Amino acid sequence: MLRAYLQSFQLLTDDEITSFENLLTYKQLKKDDYFIEAGQVCKEVAFITSGFFRSYYYSSKEEEVTYCFTFSNSFITAYSSFLTQESTSENIQALTDIEMYAISRDDMLHLEASSSNWLKLFKLMAEREYVKMEKRIFMLQLENAETRYTDLLKNHPEYLQLIPLGYLSSYLGITQRHLSRIRKSITN
Repeated sequence: MLRAYLQSFQLLTDDEITSFENLLTYKQLKKDDYFIEAGQVCKEVAFITSGFFRSYYYSSKEEEVTYCFTFSNSFITAYSSFLTQESTSENIQALTDIEMYAISRDDMLHLEASSSNWLKLFKLMAEREYVKMEKRIFMLQLENAETRYTDLLKNHPEYLQLIPLGYLSSYLGITQRHLSRIRKSITN
């Protein structure tokens, strides 16, 4: 799964992918465990092979705000903390049991120094994440709640079947009651 994912970018040689795989550590998390919690410094990136996470932070009113879900066949990290080596404000929590392969920041930096292919790959991945984040911000700021829900239904139906409604409503920026009304109006 991971090898196929890396090959899909068509940037790395087989030897480079093998070198990467040799640096990985297999890890498991139980449902509700954390990949990282607010206040910690992120020292690794992981590739999720099974399960999914939610990322959230606390608002100024001390309310949990879910801003991201990350499913299997994806990389996960507290990216700002990983880059700056400063403590993070986010929490990344397992919503299911998780299986993943992690690599340390030091090993990632070593890979970057070993080949320009890694730099190209990391740049491409960062650009994709930026575009995804920008689309999410625009959706939250420009569209109404029903449009955001309809977009989610169209583009990520797995969210609607796997994620508890409280987290889903937080992700959409609405109350759980409002989400229930929207769901009811769409199914009628």
